[in-house]
Amino acid sequence: MVVIGREAATGTTTRLGHYRARDGSRGATVDLDVDRPHVGLVVGKRGSGKTYTLGVLAEGLIAAAGVAPVVVDPMGAFTPLDTADVSATVIDPSVRAGALDPRQWCTVLGLNPERGAGALVWRAASERATLDGMRSWVADADAAASTVRAATNHLALAESWGVFEPSGIETETLCSDCLTVLDVSGLDSRPAGAVLAAVATTLYDARMTDRTDRLPWLLVDEAHAFTDGVARRPLRRLVTRGRQPGVSCVLATQRPSAVPATTASQTDLLVAHRLTSAADIDALQAAQPTYLDGDFAARLPKTTGDALIVDDSTESVHHVTVRERRTPHGGETPRASDFGADRGHEARAGGSEIR
Repeated sequence: MVVIGREAATGTTTRLGHYRARDGSRGATVDLDVDRPHVGLVVGKRGSGKTYTLGVLAEGLIAAAGVAPVVVDPMGAFTPLDTADVSATVIDPSVRAGALDPRQWCTVLGLNPERGAGALVWRAASERATLDGMRSWVADADAAASTVRAATNHLALAESWGVFEPSGIETETLCSDCLTVLDVSGLDSRPAGAVLAAVATTLYDARMTDRTDRLPWLLVDEAHAFTDGVARRPLRRLVTRGRQPGVSCVLATQRPSAVPATTASQTDLLVAHRLTSAADIDALQAAQPTYLDGDFAARLPKTTGDALIVDDSTESVHHVTVRERRTPHGGETPRASDFGADRGHEARAGGSEIR
C-alpha cells in the first residue's frame, strides 16, 4: 500500500484506489492521508469522474476518526447519502446574517460599499446581527429617501432567498462526527455563495477559537461557481491559511482555468481527471511543480475514473484508478433510455428507430 499526502509512516488514511499500470492492469492499493490538513484540487471535464472522486473522499472521511467533513453540494449529487447506510445528514442550510461581514453583504448584493445604498447596507451590517435588525436600522437611518428605499429593496431581495435565519447552522452541526451535506442545489449563485462564505468562515473560526477539537474538511463541488463572488475571500483564506489551524479544503471543478491562480499554487494534492480544454490545461501547467517532468497534457488520463495525482508533500506523481463507491452516486448524467419509451413513440434503447 502507498499513502499519498505524507511522508510519515503512521496516521489515519482512507482508500482512494489502486495504481494503474501502463498496460491497464491493477497495481498496488493507494490510500490518502486524512490525518493532517490538506488543500486539494480535483479537476476534470464533465463526466470524467471528479464528483465521483469527491464522493469517494467523503466516504473515507465518514469512517475516519477526529475529522468533521462538510460537503457543499450545488448540483444535488450528494443528496442520495441521506438514505444510504452511512453517518451522513443532508440539510437545506441557513446561516446567520451576522456570519457575513459588511463587505461581504455589499458583495452578495452587488452594491458599491462607498456610496448610496451600499454604504447604508455596510453600516447596517456593522450595527445589527440579524436581517430583520438590518432592515429596521435602514428604515430608521438618517439618509436620503431614495437611498433608504434602494437599501431596503436589496435587503428584501436577500430575505427572499430564504437562507438567512437568526440562528442559522450551528458550529456543532458542522463540526460533528458525521458527514454534513449542505444541499444548495435549489439556490441561485448569490445565496449559495453566501452559505459557502458563512460556512467557510465558521469552520476557520471554530478552529482558531478552539470551539472544536475535530479537524474540519470542506469539500466544494463545482467550485468555479463560487470563486468570483462573496465566497472568494473566505475560500482564499482557507486555501492560504487554513492548514495552520487544521482546516482542509478540497475544491472540485471542471474549469480549473476559472479557479484563482493562488488556489492552484497552494494545492498540495492535485487530482486531475481527463481534460481537453486548452485553457484548463494551461492553467494547471502554469502551476506545474518542477519535479513534474515532461508534457503535463500528455500525462493526463484518457479513461473515466483514472486520475493523475500530484502529491506536493512527497513531491511525487501517481497514476491511479479511483475505487468504486460504496454509497449511491447522484452525479450521473440522465439518459432518455433510463426512463423507457414514451407511449406515443416507438423509440427504444438500442432499437432501429433512433440511433
